[in-house]
Amino acid sequence: MSKENLLPAHVSLIMDGNGRWAKERGKERVYGHFEGVNSVRACVEAAIEAGVKYLSLFAFSEENWSRPDDEVSTLMGLMVKAMANEMDSLDRNGVRFVVLGNRDRLDAGLNDEIERCMERTKGNEVLTLVIFLSYSGKWDILQAAKKMARDMLAHPEDIADVGPDDFARYLVTDGIPDPDLIVRTSGESRLSNYLLWQGAYSELLFVDKLWPDFRKEDFRKALESYAKRDRRYGKVK
Repeated sequence: MSKENLLPAHVSLIMDGNGRWAKERGKERVYGHFEGVNSVRACVEAAIEAGVKYLSLFAFSEENWSRPDDEVSTLMGLMVKAMANEMDSLDRNGVRFVVLGNRDRLDAGLNDEIERCMERTKGNEVLTLVIFLSYSGKWDILQAAKKMARDMLAHPEDIADVGPDDFARYLVTDGIPDPDLIVRTSGESRLSNYLLWQGAYSELLFVDKLWPDFRKEDFRKALESYAKRDRRYGKVK
């Protein structure tokens, strides 16, 4: 890997372990989600300091809708509160805020807050912070396939020439580079239906710390681990 590629342009974090962190302290699961906001803040600051251009966070999956109603309701309320509380700091530090996922499942109030925050920060260029909310990799690929199929019905003669880049433009991540590094906390070693297309050649790092304990030093260590990797994309050097 050349020296200029030692720093990942896009780091993605699977924030896992909030519930276990709270349980270890004899508290309700939602307590871990509240503490996890501090880890988000720390990682945003660390990404800016390191010069990372894209930081994405897996905040809520399509499958998470099956969790208890009170936990889902608390999480959605936390999303709104966190956006309102953090937006001045994000905007001041040049962070562009983006939310991607199946937003049709979100309530109107949350969607309004998302739109307000995205509009306010759309011109910022220091760091793009992507929140994956109501997202899953299979859902993303399926919705992209449906959109492409509708377009191809009008031009069936073009189907033979369709390539991976053409399909990728239908994914919700169009315009955002694929993650160079995906980090999952809590010791679990799986992607859990996250960025299945985009993460095809991402470097993966699984760390034992629970998300509320993951802070700046842990983020820096993840960058150091990435710098030691030899990315070949299936080729032989």
